[in-house]
Amino acid sequence: MAIFVGSDNNDSKIRDNRVGLAISTSNPSSPDTGDAYYNSTDNKLTVYNGSDWASAGGGGTIDMVASGTLANGQTVIIQSDGAVAGVASTAPTFNITAFQSSNAVKHVNVAYVGSNKVVIAFEDQPSGSRGAAVVGTISGSTISFGTIVEFDSSFSYNIGIVYDSDNDRVVILYRDNGNSNYSTAIVGTVSGTSISFGSPVVFGGNTYTSVPIRAVFDSSNNKVVVVYQDSNDSNKGKAIVGTVSGNSISFGTAVVFESGSVGNWVSAAFDSTNNKVVIAYDDGGNSNYGTAIVGTVSGTSISFGSAAVFESASIYHHHMTFDSTNSKVIIAYRDTDNSDYGKAVVGTVSGTSISFGTPVVFQESDTRYITAAYDSTNNKVVIAYINNGNNSYGTVIRGTVSGTSISFDTPSHVFHSDSTDYPSIAYDSGNSKLVVAYRDNENDLGEATVIDSTTLLSTNLTSTNFLGFSDAAYSNGATANIQIEGSVDDAQSSLTTAKTHYVQKDGSLSTTADTPSVEAGTAISSTQIIVKG
Repeated sequence: MAIFVGSDNNDSKIRDNRVGLAISTSNPSSPDTGDAYYNSTDNKLTVYNGSDWASAGGGGTIDMVASGTLANGQTVIIQSDGAVAGVASTAPTFNITAFQSSNAVKHVNVAYVGSNKVVIAFEDQPSGSRGAAVVGTISGSTISFGTIVEFDSSFSYNIGIVYDSDNDRVVILYRDNGNSNYSTAIVGTVSGTSISFGSPVVFGGNTYTSVPIRAVFDSSNNKVVVVYQDSNDSNKGKAIVGTVSGNSISFGTAVVFESGSVGNWVSAAFDSTNNKVVIAYDDGGNSNYGTAIVGTVSGTSISFGSAAVFESASIYHHHMTFDSTNSKVIIAYRDTDNSDYGKAVVGTVSGTSISFGTPVVFQESDTRYITAAYDSTNNKVVIAYINNGNNSYGTVIRGTVSGTSISFDTPSHVFHSDSTDYPSIAYDSGNSKLVVAYRDNENDLGEATVIDSTTLLSTNLTSTNFLGFSDAAYSNGATANIQIEGSVDDAQSSLTTAKTHYVQKDGSLSTTADTPSVEAGTAISSTQIIVKG
């Protein structure tokens, strides 16, 4: 025989073979210890434990000591000392070494030359702005340097550099003020921690350039391709193919890729999947729109397809790299029509054409002197730049290509917390490290730092230490009430109902798993999640 307690269906009922509890969408007021009800919002049996309502059957809360401050709803880990801390990314350490400690530098450019070595070419200012270079050796997270060697005793600027891996030679490009400002190339040979040079060679028919010269190595044809603006010929964009032999280089005939005018900058990358050279430039004849074109090397010449606009706005300070894993070209640039924000776009080469995805902002402030490289070990694009919105600090950020788009980790990291200029980045495939060389404006020095891209988004989260969510805001050392497995946290926002959410490295939640993959729980509304411990 059934026994009923209460006057309506919202009250508890005792039946002949079960107990029917009161149903509510929220915690009842004025409870007594031991009171229970069925919460129809999260579908949990909920019991009052004398201080708080908690889900029965493994769900609930636990009191722990907070290590650091906790926000209400913050994802929480348990530390080895038994305290809890908020999930957060951790800042990497950057070891800085001067390669020129007595003179200021400009137009810094770096190239990886194999055997865990880089060559940095630069304008050595107080010595008469002579062209100079130095060999750096990477060991772990540090870099050491040999003796600086001049490659030209006159004023040398708009410097570029490229490594010819077939001949094991470095080629430096520059504007030679001591020889009528002609565009010039010189071949360097690295031996140990030193570098020696052959004789300078003028290229392009006695031209000069007002913007930095760029070059790439076409590994399918074993040729150096130099890209420049010809200021002697109405600022046309030109490219020329160079052949290294011993300690010298010879050139074919310059080919025009932009018959109008190149505005302020050129950049280039070699697509090793399609064996194509891709050039980016701001098209001076089309409002300095961001534009790219595909080139094909044949012998000592190069031919081009049709140009494609990747940003219908004025751009500046752009740089390119090639993602060899996804076979994509990435162009990072300064969008001068959008508050000088830093942007990046993914390009796909097909034949002699290139198409682009949608540009993505990586820095929402004035961004300058952008440089990019691809970390093929970790499949990441790493961009270094000057954040003019943050005291011109040298800054680095890591991106991941997916399809025709790129996403960026947050936050970015400052690698040099003083005014910085002329950063240049190169990837050391032997050490799986990146080297950024730059000018330290604060101390008028040339410096470099080694970056491990895996540390650019380090975290205190592991695959096993996620505990739950903070039930309120707590100060460091306070006793914090943590919602653990089976409980419901209601202090979230923008969740996707009925979807599993994962804890991210920075402590946020996403429906996409991060690394490590840690399940936070299932959202039952845009603000509530059932905790999965």
